Amino acid sequence: MTHPLPILLRACAAFALMLLAAMQPAQAERIKDLGAFQGLRANQLTGYGIVVGLAGTGDDNLEYATLAMRGVTNRFGLSLPPGINPATRNAAAVLVTAELPPMAKPGQRLDVTVSALGRAKSLRGGTLIMMPLLGADGQIYAMAQGNLAVGGLGVSGADGSSTVVNIPSVGRIAAGATIERAVDTGFEQTPYLMFNLADADLTTAMRVADAINSQFGYAIAVANDAVSVRIAAPVTAQERVMMMSRIENIGVTPAEAAAKVIVNARTGTVVINGAVRIGPAAVSHGKLTVKVQEAPTVVQPAPFSQGQTAVEQRSQLAIEEETNPAFEIRKGANLSEIVETINAIGASPSDLAAILEALKQAGALKAELVIL
Repeated sequence: MTHPLPILLRACAAFALMLLAAMQPAQAERIKDLGAFQGLRANQLTGYGIVVGLAGTGDDNLEYATLAMRGVTNRFGLSLPPGINPATRNAAAVLVTAELPPMAKPGQRLDVTVSALGRAKSLRGGTLIMMPLLGADGQIYAMAQGNLAVGGLGVSGADGSSTVVNIPSVGRIAAGATIERAVDTGFEQTPYLMFNLADADLTTAMRVADAINSQFGYAIAVANDAVSVRIAAPVTAQERVMMMSRIENIGVTPAEAAAKVIVNARTGTVVINGAVRIGPAAVSHGKLTVKVQEAPTVVQPAPFSQGQTAVEQRSQLAIEEETNPAFEIRKGANLSEIVETINAIGASPSDLAAILEALKQAGALKAELVIL
């Protein structure tokens, strides 16, 4: 049996690392790590195609695969006779997805993900036939084709037994698509650049604008709201690129995050950030444990009594209630004191979640409580 002391020591060490990280002073971060310029974003592409060359692990009678196979053969001037079903087990209908990076140009390559649409068991060894990738506007932005790399494996026996490792019905093609059309970002024509923060915060937006103005020596940046910072832009594209590169590498100390407590009720995970404060409160939390132990007894009849053997049920009930004393949390307790109190009472994650919810209801928890 594992002794609980090493486990407790490891838990204390983990909490110590959390405390050390929370006590570190705020560090300056590059502006490029806080957000991105408007228009410079990725675009999702998707398409429908057919994978061939499978070793009997494809679709058996999916109508979509039948139509796709007819479309492939029609490209080469081959018309299949009526009543012929080309969707054999060596082909599968698939959905293909990719992400078009910002400022991507025609001729560049993209990685694509290929996912089975029907009942195909595995795409291992398959080849994606040339198919278009469409954007949200319905336009073709790339063409995909190539051999799949599948990390999963599925094996089945004649008696119905089967073993599956990872997901064999999804594969990837490295550099499997060629970009055919570029996305117009429009940032070359606008009289200003817009920088959008990843997390809305008025203080951080003001600090970004102030840092940009300080770097360039005059007021070119204005915080529009908690997310956007508007920057006056030069006329030529080359000057804009130089300005954007310079802005991205400016160091800014972001504002401290709002106080939050995240509770994942499914996994029992509780995360408390360093801005959380707890008002004065007294907490008592106990556990009630009920144990039921069954001890059935076999009863034999007396000799020559013509009785029957019977089983007599015997249950033993025991109720245990822990009498944990109440503990006090002083006014304005910070993260280190909260963790120290948690360790002292030995509260489990589920107990901690219950305590934090009760503190929030009592008005002592000065933070937003988020239940996932």
